[in-house]
Amino acid sequence: MFETLHQENTTLLCHPAYTQLLTREWFDADFWQQQNKIVGTKKGRATAWFFKHDQLTAVLRHYWRGGLVGKLLTDQYLYLGLEKTRVYKEFSLMMRLSELGLNVPTPIAAKVTTHGLIYRGDIITQAVKGAQSLLDILITRALNQDELKKVATTLSEFHNHGVYHADLNINNILFDDSGNVFIIDFDRGEIKQPEASWQQENMKRLARSFAKEQGRNEVMHWQQSDWQLLICEYQAQLKH
Repeated sequence: MFETLHQENTTLLCHPAYTQLLTREWFDADFWQQQNKIVGTKKGRATAWFFKHDQLTAVLRHYWRGGLVGKLLTDQYLYLGLEKTRVYKEFSLMMRLSELGLNVPTPIAAKVTTHGLIYRGDIITQAVKGAQSLLDILITRALNQDELKKVATTLSEFHNHGVYHADLNINNILFDDSGNVFIIDFDRGEIKQPEASWQQENMKRLARSFAKEQGRNEVMHWQQSDWQLLICEYQAQLKH
């Protein structure tokens, strides 16, 4: 499935295709900066670093805590074993989703560093080529019917496979430069038994995300009829 490499207080998880190339420096944004290989950044709760190395364009992301706890502990998590870390869970889930043929960025590698009962983590994934999030697009124009149907089809495929996304929002749904839809950021995600209850909650979260961004942005090309088309198409392709 994937390689696990242990070095002192560090464990590296690696896609088999990158085992011979991967070093610990890959997880250091300064390392890529010094080589002028940083090709972009994305600000969110934390910065994601895009770097280009040979033929690979990848995204490096550090794990940061959110909410009130995050103000105190920032990037520290309680270590209860490798397989219980958020890093291991997300990386192994993304490997599984790739194997299922679902549209997720290819996971490249992840790092867990322990210090006593504390761990910190990082993950590297392949960048989605020419990626634009739903929000990026909607700020400039409306989605056409074909694009809405593609989003609906992708969401139904994930849900039909029992894939639960803990933070399904319009920043985590991307179109690549060929018009394919990808879903990113599977921290705290999991594969569950497909059930209407959690699937509906996932879609309600997505609906709230559209509404939230509409309130936050002066211009956003989104209307209720777009949501109706998306949800109807999604439900039509959902296995009951």
